[in-house]
Amino acid sequence: MPSLPTNFGLLEEEDCRYETSRVAVLPVPFERTTTYGKGTSGGPAAIIRASQSMELWDEELGSEPFRQGIATLPPYLPEAFDMPVALGELQAEARRHLAAGKFLVTLGGEHSLTQAPVAAACEVHGEIGVVQFDAHADLREEFEGTPHSHASVMKRIVDSGVSTLAVGIRSLSTPEAALVRERKLHVVWGHQLHPSPPELYFGLLTKLPQKVYLTFDVDFFDPSLVPGTGTPEPGGGTWYPTLLLLRALFRSRTVVAMDVVELAPIGGQPASDFLAAKLIYKCLGYLQESESDNVLH
Repeated sequence: MPSLPTNFGLLEEEDCRYETSRVAVLPVPFERTTTYGKGTSGGPAAIIRASQSMELWDEELGSEPFRQGIATLPPYLPEAFDMPVALGELQAEARRHLAAGKFLVTLGGEHSLTQAPVAAACEVHGEIGVVQFDAHADLREEFEGTPHSHASVMKRIVDSGVSTLAVGIRSLSTPEAALVRERKLHVVWGHQLHPSPPELYFGLLTKLPQKVYLTFDVDFFDPSLVPGTGTPEPGGGTWYPTLLLLRALFRSRTVVAMDVVELAPIGGQPASDFLAAKLIYKCLGYLQESESDNVLH
């Protein structure tokens, strides 16, 4: 009896060949610096498992996003123990797929890994901005002895000169708050998300370069939707308002790659896993829509 496919969406071969697919999904079960809750190394496999139970027709867009081709790559785990070297390995792997013209979706794993595909996207695409959906600022200079912590990932990106927009932030330290003020970083705070998507967000998008990288930490969402994450913060985003923000992002900017990180699966409670999978599929639908609109115009 043949085994079932292990790819994102349980797609047939003609819809997931690397050579003809617009999208490449890279599972990266990387977990080195998590502190409170553990388990993000199980995130990529859980997302792929959940994606295989999704319906593939998008009722909002009236389309089948998988038709653009979604190739699922083998799980990638850097070999080096040294964090900078390990991130360099992941950067080279991400660059390979971006240079091949793929829209790369990296499945984490902890948030520290984002530094690598962002650097690769800069190498391949030139000037980019980074849009961060997250509960935490991740702007610490270092955390628990390492500047490459998941709590420092956006500080490393900001320090590299990349423009950023953070959305949903509702947990940060005093030094991080000072850094936001001093550098005039673009932030839509968690309390500004409610009761409706803010005009502030749409205005700040225009201040970013045309090409952007999307990093989505699942703790952006309220824990009632996503309990399966290491440090769940109350008061986060909800489903349909978040989709509105994401669709606006894909319509107004050229999103070149994305990641979804910090999913820590809870056994017997697949809601968090399924939301992460569905979120990725929605983003791929918005990608397909934006690129189709560009062709038409």
